[in-house]
Amino acid sequence: MAPAIIPSFVLMSVATPALQFDRKEYTQDVLLHLYQGLLKPRLIEEKMLILLRQGKVSKWFSGIGQEAVSVGSTLALEADEYILPLHRNLGVFTGRNVPLDQLFAQWQGKTTGFTKGRDRSFHFGTNEHHIVGMISHLGPQLAVADGIALADLLDKNPKVTLVYSGDGGASEGDFHEALNVAAVWQLPVIFMIENNGYGLSTPSREQFRFGSFVDKGPAYGMEAVQVDGNNVLAVYDTVRRLAEDMRQNPRPVLVEALTFRMRGHEEASGTKYVPQELFEEWTKKDPVTTYEQWLLREGILDEEAKMRFRETIKREIEEGLHVADAVPMPTANIAEEIADMYRPFDAPAHEPTENAPQSDKRYVDAISDALRQSMERFPELVLMGQDIADYGGVFKITDGFVAQFGKERVRNTPLCESAILGAGLGLSIKKKKAMVEMQFADFVTCGFNQIVNNLAKSHYRWGQNADVVVRMPTGAGSAAGPFHSQSNEAWFVHTPGLKVVFPSNPYDAKGLLNAAIEDPNPIMYFEHKLLYRSVSGPVPDEYYTVPIGKAKLVREGDTLSIITYGLGVHWATRLAEEMNLDADILDLRTLLPWDEKAVRQTVEKTGRVLLLHEDTLTGGLGGEIAAWIAEHCFEHLDGPVQRVASLDTAIPFSPPLEQAFLPQQRLREKVEKLLAY
Repeated sequence: MAPAIIPSFVLMSVATPALQFDRKEYTQDVLLHLYQGLLKPRLIEEKMLILLRQGKVSKWFSGIGQEAVSVGSTLALEADEYILPLHRNLGVFTGRNVPLDQLFAQWQGKTTGFTKGRDRSFHFGTNEHHIVGMISHLGPQLAVADGIALADLLDKNPKVTLVYSGDGGASEGDFHEALNVAAVWQLPVIFMIENNGYGLSTPSREQFRFGSFVDKGPAYGMEAVQVDGNNVLAVYDTVRRLAEDMRQNPRPVLVEALTFRMRGHEEASGTKYVPQELFEEWTKKDPVTTYEQWLLREGILDEEAKMRFRETIKREIEEGLHVADAVPMPTANIAEEIADMYRPFDAPAHEPTENAPQSDKRYVDAISDALRQSMERFPELVLMGQDIADYGGVFKITDGFVAQFGKERVRNTPLCESAILGAGLGLSIKKKKAMVEMQFADFVTCGFNQIVNNLAKSHYRWGQNADVVVRMPTGAGSAAGPFHSQSNEAWFVHTPGLKVVFPSNPYDAKGLLNAAIEDPNPIMYFEHKLLYRSVSGPVPDEYYTVPIGKAKLVREGDTLSIITYGLGVHWATRLAEEMNLDADILDLRTLLPWDEKAVRQTVEKTGRVLLLHEDTLTGGLGGEIAAWIAEHCFEHLDGPVQRVASLDTAIPFSPPLEQAFLPQQRLREKVEKLLAY
């Protein structure tokens, strides 16, 4: 019989029913295992609250009162099934037997913690224990769970993935996107909603208007069940039965666990906003004491065993603290800090063989060629994007791919950039590669958080790389207006952990895309839309790569250096021919990391430097390189470093206005000014 549905507002209005434990077919060993699972995080928390007052830990997000959700659901799964917890899910980590000394070192900011002191609380993962921790932005982990489940589905691996969300965090757009994708793709994900009635201090009645989270399931086309989140046996039984069925019949399920947080959002926030009568009612449903009392009444537990369990856990806590306390606070190693932003990768050289067959290819065809050959080379590579399957993408780059690789690897996505980028990280956790196509670079704003806070920081934080290439059709020149024409590469050049690539010609477009897909780090791959069908050139038919981080001198001269990339290379080349300039034209090709050695060489050679890019002037990459030249090459300059870029406005639609916006018309004037020095 299905449990009665209790509307969320009931949590804050009337007394909740007493807990009823039904042991069903479970053995005494299982019941006692659940008890130990509940007791351990409670005793750890009680100790941590003492250490917090002593200043030995800096912050604490208490899960007291909610332990049954994480303990019951964790112990219901197989040990190699991934779980993605939140602040208050200590029971996930203890349930997976994470060493306590490492947990304590993590909370103390020690190098023996999971993040080497770089992040706090449960903001970490451990593949050894099949746990992927959260980031502070509530919601992104839901999409990562989709990616993990997708990998299992592709590998025909009968597993489920469990991910938690609070009732407050479920208001985020990431929640909607992740559930929608899971439903459309029928991914075996359990979405566990810990409904404790408050998002920090904001009660449910000010968060949403629906009666219960189980109302949401059918709207997404998925099952939804409600469980008493303080009843560890009910949580365990519900999740275990769901997981068993989902392994054989993959699909997502939403589980709403009704519970209550007995302390503040974090200790400094307090609980004055919570009516006292709620504490009185929910104290009667304490998940540890109520289960313990039931076990005693049923003769499954006696007082002697109760004390023995407690003393054993307390001793383990003290031993773990002793080990963690002995570790000194970290000493910063700057070289290590910088190096750990990226997964180490010695890129193999794939140069075209001598006299290799080649074809005259357009820029767009070279990109398509790279994707096709990378799909053949890496069977673990999955392509995801809007309309990229049968339709072939709006620019037809993946036209015909479904026939060759199938819809499992060439996946149309709903309009949900954030969820698909997060799924890319999930695929990486399962040792797969992902290419995510933004239909236009402008639309990446809808997934910005996943890129700059999740993908970019993942390896630095806990050693998990994000093997994701984000393809970004970019740029103006086609009168497409302010939402289909932006050059937004500078947003990502500012983000450590990313690599940013921007080819200017078909040869580089193919080689750099192949290199980007090989590289296990997150890469933003910009491709200028105006070049797709307007530029062509000889491209080897075979697979090859162009090294990331290396610029290319596309024209040589002695009196002037123009440093640029993308469409700027073509503007500069055309002007050089028109003016018969004796100029170096340096194509950066990679914007992060950019080639300092090549920049230094051209500056020292000519002494006059002009930085050109289509992006707006203020905050553009040209300003960064200009500052670097002034700092490192000042003595070689024969004039001030000049910049020419687009206006500091949004991109207008009308062609005359767009042309005035772009830097091409101002380029000649800047060159003449620089040559006059």
